[in-house]
Amino acid sequence: MVQCEMCGAETSSPKTIKVEGAKLDVCSNCTDFGTEVKSPSSASSTSTKYSTGSGSSSSGSGTSTARTPSTSSGGSGSRTDMYDEVDELATDYDDRIRKAREERNLSQSDLANELNEKASLIRKLERGETLPSDDVQSKLERFLDVSLSGESGVPEDSEWSGGSSSGSYTLGDVVKRKD
Repeated sequence: MVQCEMCGAETSSPKTIKVEGAKLDVCSNCTDFGTEVKSPSSASSTSTKYSTGSGSSSSGSGTSTARTPSTSSGGSGSRTDMYDEVDELATDYDDRIRKAREERNLSQSDLANELNEKASLIRKLERGETLPSDDVQSKLERFLDVSLSGESGVPEDSEWSGGSSSGSYTLGDVVKRKD
């Protein structure tokens, strides 16, 4: 018996479904939440948007881009995410902006004029009330010669300590129910 990856119920015959791009092995009660994925032998004759068989040539670009990051990581088999390449904003970005501005003896309105932005935006950024857009962040980093990216030396996977003894996780290990 295996657990349903959606509700956690024990099932003897799980079905594989696709929910918003993720393949899940679920019980018969949860199959309505996604689209059932056919086994590779029966899917070889039909080509769909989600097909991973070699027979899909018309929309093969989605398949090749999904596999490229995992094969380029040295074959370690670790999964990659599009957000792995994105730098996170430092938690003290507001202090970094304020200190760098004050070191240059600039007022908030002077800095706003230099960056071609509104003074109210600079005030909100320095108070931590709003996050800078990518464009504003790059302007601030260039002009003030400061890094607003936070380097957390801890990989995200090492923070997780939940899950079953078998090492497989279900949504029930992560989700907190409100009832």
